[in-house]
Amino acid sequence: MAEKNKVEVRIAGKDYTLVGIESQEYIQKVALYIDRKMNEIMRINSKLSTSMASVLTAINVADDYFKAHENVISLSKELKSANEEIERLREENRRLTNENAVISNKNTNYQLELAKREAELNEVRNTLEKSTRARI
Repeated sequence: MAEKNKVEVRIAGKDYTLVGIESQEYIQKVALYIDRKMNEIMRINSKLSTSMASVLTAINVADDYFKAHENVISLSKELKSANEEIERLREENRRLTNENAVISNKNTNYQLELAKREAELNEVRNTLEKSTRARI
């Protein structure tokens, strides 16, 4: 079982002892976040009771949480979509690479065929030239 950390924090001017399995730094960070939220609310309306400020702070923190959660869901959907697009592009790249190899192979064969035909043509020209010289 994880070791529990006991941390003294101050929120809205009142000291609290928090106990948790998270690091002391993390617990302090969370407490500081709540303290800032609560002080912001109390600064806006100094007539609020501590309990009312606490409720409004909880509502604001819940709002932050839900917005962050929606953002995570949205980013997860974007990531999934991007990964699908990457996979589609990889498949297209594989297909085009294969198609390129086939075309390159055909091109090589055509170049060989062309070289053969040019050699044959030169041979015919040479024969024709010799034949023409022989007649003269």
